[in-house]
Amino acid sequence: MENKYNIKIVNMVASANFNINLDLFALAREVDTVEYEPEQFPGAILKLSNPKTSLLLFKNGKVICTGARSEKDVEKALKKTIEIIKKFAA
Repeated sequence: MENKYNIKIVNMVASANFNINLDLFALAREVDTVEYEPEQFPGAILKLSNPKTSLLLFKNGKVICTGARSEKDVEKALKKTIEIIKKFAA
């Protein structure tokens, strides 16, 4: 398709399910780039710098990835997330 309107993808949103139970309290305590305020929101927020993305992590293993600019960035972010959270699986 011709891009006569100069369209650029600047933000993709993807969801995934890791099918694990997560200890979000321990994750937030031990990982500097995770924020968790259960009184405000039921998910923890993980911020990655490369690729620059934010991921919402839920206790039931569901994940929402935002801010990616390509499917490759989504895949990269999810792989990094798995490495970070695997020791917090219950």
